[in-house]
Amino acid sequence: MININQPILGEEERKEVDSIIKSGYLTTGAREGGPKVKEFEGSLAKYLGVKHVVAVNSGTSALYASLIALGIGHADKVLVPSFTFLATANAVLMTGAKPVFVDVRKDYNMDPNDLKKRISKDCKAVIPVHLYGYPAKIDEINEIAENNGLAVIEDACQSIGATFHGKQTGTIGRAGCFSFYPSKVITCGEGGAIATNDDGVYDNLRMVRNHGMVEGYDSAVMGANLRMPEIEAGIARIQLGKLNNFLEARRRNARNLSTLLEDGSGYIIPEEEDGLLSNWYLYTIAVSKSRDKIVDTLYKKGVGAIVYYKTPINKTPLYSKLGYAAIALPNTYWAADHVLCLPIHPKVSQSDIELIAKSFKEAIKAV
Repeated sequence: MININQPILGEEERKEVDSIIKSGYLTTGAREGGPKVKEFEGSLAKYLGVKHVVAVNSGTSALYASLIALGIGHADKVLVPSFTFLATANAVLMTGAKPVFVDVRKDYNMDPNDLKKRISKDCKAVIPVHLYGYPAKIDEINEIAENNGLAVIEDACQSIGATFHGKQTGTIGRAGCFSFYPSKVITCGEGGAIATNDDGVYDNLRMVRNHGMVEGYDSAVMGANLRMPEIEAGIARIQLGKLNNFLEARRRNARNLSTLLEDGSGYIIPEEEDGLLSNWYLYTIAVSKSRDKIVDTLYKKGVGAIVYYKTPINKTPLYSKLGYAAIALPNTYWAADHVLCLPIHPKVSQSDIELIAKSFKEAIKAV
């Protein structure tokens, strides 16, 4: 089976873990974090070109901490896409605020035109997602946000290394959130991080990830234990050093797969607009018919195709109970019914790419 994604860990990561275990220094309650955490934060800030990075224990924690650090809470509303992983909206609920769902464009990212229509006086922030590793229209979203007094929190959990006209995704809003889950482009098992150029947000984030404490147990703001352990930080730093090589392999595989699929019919392959460079976290195709049958056929042929995301967030059982199911999001619903993702991670070989393309074309013809 050619898996949709898989972690790529080697001897360097193993030695780093062994070294940390031998040191006996696994984590700390200190506001600034442990030595490995600080080292990783500095390396990631340099890579992204930002003033500050705060490491946390997951991408969800990154989103939650960013909302709290920006003062989002009860009675506030936050604009989010429904076509994404549910952590984006769940983080909003966790603060006591309410999500407002926004439709998507043809690239599956937040539609700035629909965003304008959904804004109300209670909206305090917007969370665009750079879905599948492809940059959202962050310039238009930022302009709309500025005109309406909204804070922009980028959900870059899938898009580390992707760029918008030369700027790293996750560095263009007030805060940008990253994930290092095993399926992501780089991983440390679990883990996340927040990038920001705002000194005040940075100070708040360091409190939020550590129970809101400043000195001792004197909690000044709402917070929780969102800290990144030292072992995760050590692995993440080494993975970051391999990121550019991973990105090159993904881009090569995406280019080769597109070349093999570009002359077909009954489907739409992903393309990059000028100035918008994907990290090719996922290679996402939209098919015109029988999507689930195509996925089943591919799986039987050894191709780990998968659907992200079959159920929009607003139609999940939780959000349906909260009254969101009937929202008009036509592009979201179309995408949920038609997209599928194919493997292009660095472990995928050229012969694998050829098998994926051949199997996909056969599956399309068979339905």
